[in-house]
Amino acid sequence: MEPAGALTPNEYISHHLVNLHFGEGFWTWHVDTLIVSGLVGIVVFGLMAWVAHRATPGVPGKLQAFVELVTGMVDQQVRDTFHGDSKLVTPLAITVFVWVFCMNAIDLIPVDFIAGLMHLSGVEHFKAVPTTDPNATFAMSLSVFALIIIFNVRFKGVGGLTHEMFAAPFGLWLAPVNFALRIIEEVAKPISLALRLFGNMFAGEVLFILMVLLAGIWSHDAITSSTVSMLGHVLLSLGWAIFHILIITLQAFIFMMLTIVYMAMASESH
Repeated sequence: MEPAGALTPNEYISHHLVNLHFGEGFWTWHVDTLIVSGLVGIVVFGLMAWVAHRATPGVPGKLQAFVELVTGMVDQQVRDTFHGDSKLVTPLAITVFVWVFCMNAIDLIPVDFIAGLMHLSGVEHFKAVPTTDPNATFAMSLSVFALIIIFNVRFKGVGGLTHEMFAAPFGLWLAPVNFALRIIEEVAKPISLALRLFGNMFAGEVLFILMVLLAGIWSHDAITSSTVSMLGHVLLSLGWAIFHILIITLQAFIFMMLTIVYMAMASESH
């Protein structure tokens, strides 16, 4: 990444919002999103698997206790919300919560740190937070949407699902209205799930970028670095980062809870 002093404010903001990509048009691959999300998944779930392999029935260590606390919390949410017969929902909910939370948590790393390291290796653009990329959030929400369809067919059957789509909630005499409302309801689920996570995380990322500009010492149209500006950046970012911990946790929890609720709705009759 170019030094801040070589960029105008608009250029600095734009620079941080461009993905490292490959290809053009519809077949564009956001390589940074794929790399970071994959590495986060490998490291976090690899660590959880290692803890599970070394788990002891006696007094657990701190790491084991923490993993048990997280998995137990998610399992309790599933028990309270999902009443169908499926062994998939709890592992799915744990995966969603832990993975989304850890990807969100990358936003707490200073804005220029990872981008600066990648610049040293010759990479011009690199967005480190996968959940600030709508491609990642839509990929997760569409995966949940596919499971919603599978659960509907599994628990209700093709005939039962078809009857529900045309008969609920107003009866067969308003079948076209029922069907239109059901299509809108189903399509809205992955869209709202993806955009809620993306919108909150993208806004947080932009705020961190703006704090760099706010703490900077201005010289004509460029931003220059100094001890004062760095100190201001640290103080501003620290305050927002403390509050942002709540946001990244809440967004992971909401994504998980909506996934459980959608699975529960798909497994129950109208």
